[in-house]
Amino acid sequence: MSIISGKTVLLTGASRGIGVFIARALAKEKATVVGVARSQQGLDRVSAEVKALGGHWLGITSDISDINSLPSLVEQINQLVGPIDILINNAGIEIYRPFQDYSSADLQSVLSTNLLAAMELSRLVLPTMLRQGSGHIVNIASLAAKKGPAYNSIYSASKAGMFMWSDAVRQELAGTGVEISVICPGYVSEQGMSADSGVAIPSSSGSSTPTDVAIATIQAIKQNQPEVIVNQDAISEAITKLLLALWEIFPLFGDKVNQWIGVTKLNKIRAENQTPIAFQPSESRTMVIATPNGRISKEKNQ
Repeated sequence: MSIISGKTVLLTGASRGIGVFIARALAKEKATVVGVARSQQGLDRVSAEVKALGGHWLGITSDISDINSLPSLVEQINQLVGPIDILINNAGIEIYRPFQDYSSADLQSVLSTNLLAAMELSRLVLPTMLRQGSGHIVNIASLAAKKGPAYNSIYSASKAGMFMWSDAVRQELAGTGVEISVICPGYVSEQGMSADSGVAIPSSSGSSTPTDVAIATIQAIKQNQPEVIVNQDAISEAITKLLLALWEIFPLFGDKVNQWIGVTKLNKIRAENQTPIAFQPSESRTMVIATPNGRISKEKNQ
């Protein structure tokens, strides 16, 4: 069992959604939490919570979708608090569209934030972890990595990429003392579309809470779990795993199930309600931000 107390943890997407709950859970474990996000105000709020719970905190404002800036970010962390023992790639965005309506900027934004940033941060921290003979990388993916839902194809591709990349790297790391885990939440209550826009999560699809995801993340680190599906309760998780296995063999059956439980309809509504976004990477822009559970909100990025 791995120990979190006293470890330095880099947590992306730390200022909102699931990231806040993970930060709290890490604080209870007496970790040093390096929270990275674009919102300084959000980081300040989480800072107070982490310190109140007995954890140590360092907040850094950074846009991780700027892949070229990540070496400097890791170097800054190393100088301020020392080597990173645990990396939690939590930051993510979703943009709902029919596939043909995505812009090139949409594709680059989602893939850079959700997948390429996680890969690059992992690439940067792994050499030190390997020299130390210890470390852990946790990738917050999604059940969308297992079965791609309609109108959310780019997000699904990014999370499927994260899932398979984690699977491959785990095999490379065998016997090194460095572990990698992937967490796959389904719909997350309290932080999802129902909370933000009044669009109800399909009751038959199951759900979990952000606290459940945070607990699963801590357990994955402590128990060196390679893959964790988070969905309501043990029975729901078992049913989800069975369905995912069946959908691998019968993909059209999976399509029908998504239609039947309302996932396709929900995502179509999301796509219809979402304001189009147009920006250039170097410009100030308004983006639709979401944690991997599907939380959506608008955030101005300068």
